[in-house]
Amino acid sequence: MKPVLQVALDFTLADRALKVASDAVKGGVDWIEAGTPLIKSEGMEIIRKLKKSFPKHTIVADMKTIDVGGPEVEMAAKSGADVVVVLGISSDPTVTEAILSARQYGSKVMVDLFNVTDKVARAKEVEKLGADYICVHVGVDEQMVGGTPLSELKGLAEAVDIPIAAAGGINSETAPEVINAGASIVIVGGAIIKAKDVVAATKAVKKAMTSGKKVKTELFKKYSEEKLHDAFMKVSSPNVADAQHKKGAMKGIHPRISHGVKMVGRALTVHTVNGDWAKPVEAIDRAKPRDVIVVDACGGEIAVWGELASWSCKTKGVAGVVIDGAARDIDAIIDMGFPCFSRFVASNAGEPKGYGGIGHEIVCGGVTVKTGDWIIGDESGVVVVPRENAVEIANRAIDVMERENRLREEIKKGGTLSSVMNLEKWEKVG
Repeated sequence: MKPVLQVALDFTLADRALKVASDAVKGGVDWIEAGTPLIKSEGMEIIRKLKKSFPKHTIVADMKTIDVGGPEVEMAAKSGADVVVVLGISSDPTVTEAILSARQYGSKVMVDLFNVTDKVARAKEVEKLGADYICVHVGVDEQMVGGTPLSELKGLAEAVDIPIAAAGGINSETAPEVINAGASIVIVGGAIIKAKDVVAATKAVKKAMTSGKKVKTELFKKYSEEKLHDAFMKVSSPNVADAQHKKGAMKGIHPRISHGVKMVGRALTVHTVNGDWAKPVEAIDRAKPRDVIVVDACGGEIAVWGELASWSCKTKGVAGVVIDGAARDIDAIIDMGFPCFSRFVASNAGEPKGYGGIGHEIVCGGVTVKTGDWIIGDESGVVVVPRENAVEIANRAIDVMERENRLREEIKKGGTLSSVMNLEKWEKVG
């Protein structure tokens, strides 16, 4: 089977899906998928609209059917779906009923092996049952922690004769690898639907597929532990807060920075008391380059930080300081470009008495912080990411940023935020 490019329209609004589908068609997409969120939001009507708008293209309904296979496939097929997706974890009778219904109404069945433990064995079983395609699918949530379809494809091409589809964070850089691993249907979502220029993004993936060579992309790169600093530097503190469902945002900690200054690094925690600047300054000697010193000064209004401490950090490569207490010499700190965030600004400093400690679990701005957690600060504030969740949150924050970029482009073309997001449709009823 000649390699096929399928775009996954994982939207919740029909108008946005149809617009992106039109651009993807201009870019050379072969198959158009109504993603599961889109079907759940718009129902079978979106299948009808896609088929009417693109009658020469294969329309895929990602129903993710797990029960009542016959009726669900019938609904989708009668609405115009050429391929209907059924989950591989469904029972054999469900798969069989879906296949019989598809044959009756002129469509085909793709069995998605999402969350199937033994993919090779299940692929052989559903092929015998009559499935037309199988799909190796790494879901969005799994992608955020580093999942990839490449490892899932292993052994499948030799196990079955029916075409194999692959989905899960694929872009113009990874598409050739997916084809080489045995997939003939390449399913791309975010790398196309979140692109500023959908036509160009689609052409890039298609070029990569036909040439067998990677084409550079800036969209939907998955970040590993080693690349977390790069990932967090790309996003804003609001992006990170959204990725954590509003958790981790410090309260009452204000930026003392000039426009464009940003802070990203791992926390080195300090506990002290109001006005005692000994431990915060001693922490500078223990800090590594790119660390962020996070100080719990008990919300005190006497400064525990100033210009000289900031210069010490800057020359050592420390990324910034966050103080649940007071800082001074703010004009000089801003001039040197050192990221400083504090609850208060004060002229008077206390004395270096040495109370407290370094490396303890602390609370800063109402958020628990441990040494090694990631700290992201900009003009909107400071957000803490627990180190154990950092890879996932970095990838989710990138996803948030890319979706906002897409909305921004639609607004620039004449829409408003309310109209682009169709807010009235989603207002709570009653």
